[in-house]
Amino acid sequence: MEVNDYLIVGLGNPGAQYRFNRHNVGFQVVDEIAGRWGYTNFIEKWHAFSSSFLFWGKKIHLVKPVTFMNLSGKAIVQYYRFFKITPDRLLVVHDDLDMNLGRIKLVKGGGTGGHNGIKSTIEFLGSNDFYRLKIGIGRPGKGDVHPGFPVEKYVLSDFNETETTLMAIRYPVLDEGIRFFLQDAPDKAMGLLNGLK
Repeated sequence: MEVNDYLIVGLGNPGAQYRFNRHNVGFQVVDEIAGRWGYTNFIEKWHAFSSSFLFWGKKIHLVKPVTFMNLSGKAIVQYYRFFKITPDRLLVVHDDLDMNLGRIKLVKGGGTGGHNGIKSTIEFLGSNDFYRLKIGIGRPGKGDVHPGFPVEKYVLSDFNETETTLMAIRYPVLDEGIRFFLQDAPDKAMGLLNGLK
């Protein structure tokens, strides 16, 4: 029986000082999923930390690039090519400044939205035809965030206690949505995740 490989990549920056940053929500989601599924043994390979395992008869690779955000594609492309991943089996999880905090959106294709990690991924893959799980982090000037807060400092600042609690509430549905994606039901995953308010 053929085993299909799936690549789930969380974008972020390596190092303890970045761990709880808003910009590192991709890493945070991958770590949460790994913990829920019981596969937390990450090894360093190809400019990334990765955990690979069989789940539902499929080979899953959870990946966190350590190239820093702006060169994320350098790590992703190595896993993508070695495991012969197709665009419909690549899911990149990343923060999104233009969505309200806690808003989730699963999309396929599209532009970079000004996100350097996505820009790098598209450049290295030579395609934007992959799935993206966008996690809203808000932006200065919206909600309770002061408009004078520089964007570059905002994304590299930690979630506060209220924001951390909201993200924790989202994890069970993120888990369910990613499971749908891995069961070859991206439309079902979109219906579940994109309807969250």
